Amino acid sequence: MSVDFIKEWQDVLEIKNGRDYKKVKDDNGEYPIYGSGGIMGHANDYICPPHTVIIGRKGSINNPIYVKTKFWNVDTAFGLVANPNYLYPKYLYYFCVDFNFEKLNTTVTIPSLTKSNLLKIKMKLPNIEDQKKIADILDKTQEIIDGHKKQLEELDYLIEATFYDMFGDPILNEKDWEKVPLSKKVDVIGGYAFKSGGYVEDGIPVIKIGNINSGTFKNEGISFWTEDSKLTKYIVYPNDIVISLTGTVGKDDYANVCVLPNTFPKYYLNQRNAKLEIKNPLNTRYLQYLLKDKEIKRKLTGISRGIRQANISNGDILNLIIPFPPLELQNKFAEIVLKIEEKKSIVKQSITESQNLFNSLMGKYFD
Repeated sequence: MSVDFIKEWQDVLEIKNGRDYKKVKDDNGEYPIYGSGGIMGHANDYICPPHTVIIGRKGSINNPIYVKTKFWNVDTAFGLVANPNYLYPKYLYYFCVDFNFEKLNTTVTIPSLTKSNLLKIKMKLPNIEDQKKIADILDKTQEIIDGHKKQLEELDYLIEATFYDMFGDPILNEKDWEKVPLSKKVDVIGGYAFKSGGYVEDGIPVIKIGNINSGTFKNEGISFWTEDSKLTKYIVYPNDIVISLTGTVGKDDYANVCVLPNTFPKYYLNQRNAKLEIKNPLNTRYLQYLLKDKEIKRKLTGISRGIRQANISNGDILNLIIPFPPLELQNKFAEIVLKIEEKKSIVKQSITESQNLFNSLMGKYFD
């Protein structure tokens, strides 16, 4: 590849401002401006050309977007228009993906960027042909990652479709399964209020709400606690099912169940989470996907009662009236789930390897 030159943004691109769409009046322009009530006007100002990179001006400033078509720009974003003599637009996009715009933020409250600071950013610039080659390599790597993520979505859909095919809709209960309160099948055991000052570098991992509130176990930022015989009640193990109890009104960040992986041999359960301890014949995987059903979750969080709660109680869980098909059928479903989970593990490993390659390439080209 060619020798790199260091250029400031002011020499290689134009930064286009946006405008608050609420303040725009119809100027008989070519591009319609839409609001909640329909078309608010037409404008030609604040139009960004094809292949513009958008970065946030306020709020979310670290999430660049590459736009292939013309668009009308809003006042919370800057449009970065590459000078074709020096800069290939997709190369600019990947530079922005790698660049940490937070270091240019000068405000205490809402993160903000200024045009003057942005124009002083310096970047390595190979010649245009090499920029295209770099962007093409990164595009292909990102396509591989996206393809694997699509596979994961399809496998998740397969599990969901299998559940409804085998058991039907749990609310309608078309197959006339026995219906009983969940209290007949499980006990709810809440977590312990671990103090943040007591965490250690090594020990038993503590499951906080952020580790499970998406419905998938995440071990990023996990904390550890020294093993203590007084806390035996709060130990949970791989394949136990846990649920997040509190969250944010309007968000899908609570009443989410998660079957714990074997990432660690055992865990402590923090407050605002609970373990669903099975006390009568019931398959964990059946319970997991039953509680994932949207209508079941609505019943649990109170939407069906006309009240949107920001938390759920033990009683909310135990009072759920839900169908229980024969254990043999539940076990058959679990066998299918485990086979699909094995495939998901392979795909997840492929995503990790592809993402590591992508990160390595980004470091090679831009750091």
